[in-house]
Amino acid sequence: MSNNLSTRLPRNAWLRDYGMLFVLLLLGGLFSWLTLKPQAPVGGEAGRLVANSILERHGNSARVLIIGRDTAEDREFTAAAAAALKAAGATLYGQVNGSVSDARFALEQLVQTGLQLDAVAANEVTAKWNIYDRFAEVGSAKCVTPETYLWPDFLKLSNLLGVANQTSIYALIAIGMTMVIITGGIDLSVGSLLALASVVTALIIRDWGGGAVASPTIVALAIGLALASCAAVGSFHGLMITLGRVPPFVVTLGTMLTARGLARWLSGGRSIPELPASFLWLGGGKTLGIPHPILLMVGLYLAAHWLMSRTVFGRYVYALGGNPEAARLAGVPNTMVLTIVYTACGLLAGLGGVVLASQLGAGDPKFGNMYELEVIAAVVVGGTSLAGGQGKIFGTLIGAFIIAVIGNGMNLVGLDPDLQLVVLGGVLTLAVLFDALARRRAT
Repeated sequence: MSNNLSTRLPRNAWLRDYGMLFVLLLLGGLFSWLTLKPQAPVGGEAGRLVANSILERHGNSARVLIIGRDTAEDREFTAAAAAALKAAGATLYGQVNGSVSDARFALEQLVQTGLQLDAVAANEVTAKWNIYDRFAEVGSAKCVTPETYLWPDFLKLSNLLGVANQTSIYALIAIGMTMVIITGGIDLSVGSLLALASVVTALIIRDWGGGAVASPTIVALAIGLALASCAAVGSFHGLMITLGRVPPFVVTLGTMLTARGLARWLSGGRSIPELPASFLWLGGGKTLGIPHPILLMVGLYLAAHWLMSRTVFGRYVYALGGNPEAARLAGVPNTMVLTIVYTACGLLAGLGGVVLASQLGAGDPKFGNMYELEVIAAVVVGGTSLAGGQGKIFGTLIGAFIIAVIGNGMNLVGLDPDLQLVVLGGVLTLAVLFDALARRRAT
């Protein structure tokens, strides 16, 4: 009997902590099915496929005009098609990257010179331009486009990276919120601290460093001061809760209003743009094709998981959330632990503000509006109990992605924005209900 019980408990604990991973996978499958549709290759891949199709139809003697728009993606298309056709010995009459009028002018020149055209290499967009049938020598039948294939819009690499990049801000803040909620507390100020950090960073860069020409030293100083100010607010929360005996809801609600008002006052209620490239690199740059906010998110979650699962401090946090008085009697320094937890939450909210300002190229007092609800939703959906003492860092990451996938999927299927709020509110309500039922069952 005891052996059976001992083998079931770890499985049940794993399911309790990471069961929402199955929900995330189901949501991914659902939105993949709902957004499945024919896709046309783009960029260089499309150019090579079109060139191969033309060579299969007309051989190496093909006479071709390539038409694309004046975009980076279409320039890749025309360059790849031209390279493949030239390598095979085909005759290339021209390579257009422009508007409909540019393409029409190129076709007129071909017709007037009496050149025979075998094919027009076009992509999905340029093939639909209504200019080809105006020339009897050309005709839309000569347009060759890459063959389409079935693939979900949801599973496009650009969409998945976009979802992860947008989720990174919420996920960063949710690390601190997870620790706070595990202790049995709450922090309603994170959205306002995010706005304050973005404004402080942008103001220092603009007023001390000259804005867009600011040196990396000034940028680092601005980021450091913004993070320090938010960490100081977090420390204030911890001290007010432990020494002042003020409920977390009350003290963080007051700070939420104060920080938002301070951000508006400092900025004059306006956005602060003109930030240097060295600052924009943090939120807008990529390494190996992966946006920096995603790399930062992954690194911090690994560090936070180690902190909460492998250190004495992590055990203190769980003990404090499970039973504060028992933790105190067992020697846990409650005041120090709570202060560190709230300081970390404030620091991570400030980091989210810095990254968001870097992503959007400006500091703004309107940033972070309602973020506290999104972050709390991610933490609760990820399995952290609002009663404290239970939760996992990676569970929060799963919860953040569940919220993001639901929002992204609803956008892709064209659901009304107001109804999206209804759905997200329902998800949060159900998560809290399941948490309450799970605690009641455990009791």
